[in-house]
Amino acid sequence: MFALPKGRKSKAVTLVPLALISAAWTASLAGVDTAVASHDSAVPLPGGATVPSEAIKAPASVPIPGSIAPSVPDGTADSVVAGASTSGIPSAALSAYQRGAQIINAADPTCNVPWELLAAIGRVESNHGQYGGNVLGSDGVSKPGIYGPELNGKNGTQAIADTDGGQLDKDPVYDRAVGPMQFIPSTWSSVKVDADGDGKRNPQDIDDASLATGVYLCSGTDNLANRKGQEAAVFRYNHSRPYVDLVLRLMEAYSQGDYSAIPSGTYGGTVFTPSYSSAIKSHKPKPTKPATQGSDEPATNSGGTGGGTTDPGTDNGGSSTPSKPSLPKNPLQPVTDAVTNTVTTVTTPVVTVLNTLTAALGFCNDQLAKIPDPLGLLKNAKAKCAAKVQGMTPSDASALIPNTLTGILKWLGLAK
Repeated sequence: MFALPKGRKSKAVTLVPLALISAAWTASLAGVDTAVASHDSAVPLPGGATVPSEAIKAPASVPIPGSIAPSVPDGTADSVVAGASTSGIPSAALSAYQRGAQIINAADPTCNVPWELLAAIGRVESNHGQYGGNVLGSDGVSKPGIYGPELNGKNGTQAIADTDGGQLDKDPVYDRAVGPMQFIPSTWSSVKVDADGDGKRNPQDIDDASLATGVYLCSGTDNLANRKGQEAAVFRYNHSRPYVDLVLRLMEAYSQGDYSAIPSGTYGGTVFTPSYSSAIKSHKPKPTKPATQGSDEPATNSGGTGGGTTDPGTDNGGSSTPSKPSLPKNPLQPVTDAVTNTVTTVTTPVVTVLNTLTAALGFCNDQLAKIPDPLGLLKNAKAKCAAKVQGMTPSDASALIPNTLTGILKWLGLAK
């Protein structure tokens, strides 16, 4: 056996191969006893990445006006913390957070980042990859893709000129934060990893993004096992004190939940509705047909551009793309599938997203028309409102817009 280093300065020589960690993690689920190899054979993280010995000071994400974070409008922090539970984390996201923490802590044993911290950041940044009408697939990719507002310096945003040629954020003029963990493209370029072995480093893939978040948080000398280290690391991630406070509150809430019985790769929870019980009683699972050659779903563009099989914002590891490692077979999977399919049928909502500026302008026009405005102070406020709500669902946008004239003027920066 080898002795783990006591200090953070030695991290550059304590990296453990991703393949070794992944094998140990997979084998542990199957009940196989494995031993970690000597550090003499250690190699960097996937793609040649290492955990930086100096703390990354450039933020991973930036404050959004009117919100604590993209999926948490101002004034909703308490309700978000109160709703933190196992049923609120999709299984693909839970697997990504747990595995990401396991990999980064094995690669850098002095960091001690808890998976609950990664989950808390994923919740506030994108509601675990589901923000703005996105769907988090079983492959961990958010589709059609999560893109933050244009960081053009207007309406209270920070001005960040384009750094990626629009490849990641589809904006060739200014940067936008991307993916479930809302990385600014320039910061993503310094921490990007292929966490799931699919040959890509994709910020829209919650597996890659979660491990990249671990790389970011573990840079430097902070020990994330204690509050001081957690606060310092999260503040670097997003320079906002309300953001730090909410993330750590959520981390504590998740740490109180019973996640020990939910291994990575299994169903993360059920959403109950009044019709749920009767649906389960009447549901009879259909027999599954054996897979046939050529029946796999064709690869899609995870960035949402369409018309091709390769996302320009990802890195391909070669001419062929390896499949993700399969998890041990779950004996309860037939039951899980039956319940999941039934609940999906019963509870899938119809989600409309204000994806275009026209849709956002129309929404703001309707909302502002409800506010008494005898002096016409909101006459030219529609464009400012649209810039703030574009990309949101109408329900999220409605919760964000104040219901008084004074409140709206302050929200839009038109009054102090």
